[in-house]
Amino acid sequence: MATLSVRKIDEEILTRLRIRAAQKGRSMEEEARQILRQAVAAPERLGDLAVQFFGSEYGINLDLPVHSPHEPPELSE
Repeated sequence: MATLSVRKIDEEILTRLRIRAAQKGRSMEEEARQILRQAVAAPERLGDLAVQFFGSEYGINLDLPVHSPHEPPELSE
């Protein structure tokens, strides 16, 4: 595994990270890893993206059909 050091973090951001981690019962380091993992991970399917932005926690309840995974279409000329 690689190591990443981040310098010059505002105290307010550090405080928010500490609070967020404590609320989830995680260390600050683990919370930062989770935030980074989520920020750079692409959703697997369009439905996953829809739920992320319009899910029940936003007052919208979507009943999405269950589909099996498939390979993306070939778009070469």
